[in-house]
Amino acid sequence: MTDEVAEKTEDIATTVADTTEGNRIVPTMSAAIPPEDVARITADLIGVLKTVYDPEIPVDIYELGLIYKVELDDNRHLTIDMTLTAPGCPVAGEMPGWVENAALSVEGIAGVTVNMVYDPPWDQSRMSEEAQVALNWW
Repeated sequence: MTDEVAEKTEDIATTVADTTEGNRIVPTMSAAIPPEDVARITADLIGVLKTVYDPEIPVDIYELGLIYKVELDDNRHLTIDMTLTAPGCPVAGEMPGWVENAALSVEGIAGVTVNMVYDPPWDQSRMSEEAQVALNWW
């Protein structure tokens, strides 16, 4: 890796870290995808995830901390690990589809797999400050 490429990758990584508000979503840095595309996809993904809400809580799933992990592979396929605020959530069967549809709307994404995970269990500490203020849970 040349110094110029390494420096540009560092700049993109810093931009992505700033965009993701504390590295809650850190994309896989792929040699097959230019760092600029990774940064744009990450920012756009966060934007669309913020449009998906748990219908019982007036805060989006990103700020609630329901997105645990996002991987972007060389073929531009996203794998998203997410959870629910409670395993018995009434929209447990529908929410992965909402997340998949939102993620597929990001330009440059070829496919999306959403995995529902329950380990570690979600708790209020995963919420952003914005979510805590919105719910008056601080």
